[in-house]
Amino acid sequence: MRVIFNEEMKAVADDLDRMVRNVRKAIDGAGRALLDSDVEAAQAVIDGDIEIDALESSIIDQCVKLLAKQNPVATDLRVVVSTLRLAATFERMGDLARHIAEAARRSYPESPLSDEAKDLFSQMQDFLDETADNMVAMLADRDAKVAERIIRNDDKLDALHAKTFDLALSDEWTGSKQQLIDVVLLSRFMERLGDHAVSAARRVVFIVSGFDPSKEPSRDEDGAVE
Repeated sequence: MRVIFNEEMKAVADDLDRMVRNVRKAIDGAGRALLDSDVEAAQAVIDGDIEIDALESSIIDQCVKLLAKQNPVATDLRVVVSTLRLAATFERMGDLARHIAEAARRSYPESPLSDEAKDLFSQMQDFLDETADNMVAMLADRDAKVAERIIRNDDKLDALHAKTFDLALSDEWTGSKQQLIDVVLLSRFMERLGDHAVSAARRVVFIVSGFDPSKEPSRDEDGAVE
């Protein structure tokens, strides 16, 4: 029975790895669609969300069968339940990337961003690209240290998100009313991508160590996680 459980769990883990790689691709494509007015990249993200949704459904089905047939306990149960949560998180991240791509496609050939907003959104996209790479590495190796790095770094994205409101409310704003709406919404989508990455990272910490994923990791004076 143990051999069967390990084999079936390996199949689920492979699907989850494939799912997070698709999410990374979606985040990258959404960024290119937004910053470069790349309508082909936008369409690829929108079309690709179907596969992300299908992978989530497959993972849910496999995990439910594992719970029903194998009756896992202790660490095994923690892994199966956490896998379900991770799949839901990645599916939501795919949806957020799709929302960004849809905004870029809707405004094409114009940009949904005003000129003064583009540098700020470029910084947010750079952060999300790095975070997406870290998520892939974190999941591939179930690496708690990479997970903790994702959790620690989230404040940077929150600070950038706050700056978008400062820009939208400033006298320097020169964009249209539609761009004002888009800047507020798109910055929120990007900030939520970061929040979901943190949620996934906490879940990996929980899988590895049993640490409560709802709590922030403690930090020493050098900012390292204890």
